[in-house]
Amino acid sequence: MSCAICEKRKEKRFCLAVHGQICAQCCGEQREVTLECPSECVYLQQARQHEKPRAAEDFQSAELFLKVEMEDRFIIEHEHLLMGLSYALAKCVRADRSLSDRDLIAALTALAKSAETRANSGLHYEAPPTNPAQQSVSTAVQKMLSDYRAIETQEMGYSRLRDAQELQMLVFLVRTAHSRSSGRPRSRAFADFLLGQFADDKTAISEAGTGSSIIVP
Repeated sequence: MSCAICEKRKEKRFCLAVHGQICAQCCGEQREVTLECPSECVYLQQARQHEKPRAAEDFQSAELFLKVEMEDRFIIEHEHLLMGLSYALAKCVRADRSLSDRDLIAALTALAKSAETRANSGLHYEAPPTNPAQQSVSTAVQKMLSDYRAIETQEMGYSRLRDAQELQMLVFLVRTAHSRSSGRPRSRAFADFLLGQFADDKTAISEAGTGSSIIVP
C-alpha cells in the first residue's frame, strides 16, 4: 500500500492525524506542519525526545524581549506567582485542546508588550488579540495577576507587584514557551508541557507551592 499523504512511497506507520498509513518521510516533513498530531502519537513523542532546543540565534531580539533582564533570584522570589500563571495557562489548554503553542505565545507576547509600555512610560495601552482562543488565554493570565494583587492588598494593605516585575514574569513565560515549542505551525509541545506540570485540577494548587521544573526554561 502507498502512503495516504504522498501516494507515492510505501506506507510505514499508522498516522493518528489522518487515520491511515503514511510513509516515514511524510511523517517527518508534515508533523505539526500540516498535520494536527495528537499528543499520544508515539512518533511525535519520539521526535520530541530527540529534538535539539532551538538556539537564541533562531529568534529575533524582539521575540524574546532581550532588553528585559532578570536574575535567578527573581525567579525564586516570585515562584508562587509564576506557578499560578503557569497553572492558568494549563487550565486554558485543558479547556481548549485546539490551543497551539503559537496561540499561547501570541497571547503572552501581547501581554508582555502592554506591560513593557506601562513599565517604561506608565501608559496603559492594551492591544487584545483578535483571535478568540488567544483572547481567552490573555483573560486568564490577567485575572491571575489581578487576583494576586488583590490578595496582597488584602493581606498587607498594598500590592508589592510592580509593573516592571509583571513584565519580567511575562517575558520569562514567553521565553519558556519559545524554548519548549518546536516552532512548527501546529506545535503543542509547550501546551503538553504545561499539562504535564499540572496533572489535574485537584492536585494543581498543592503542587504549585512545592516547586516544579516549570521554572527551568
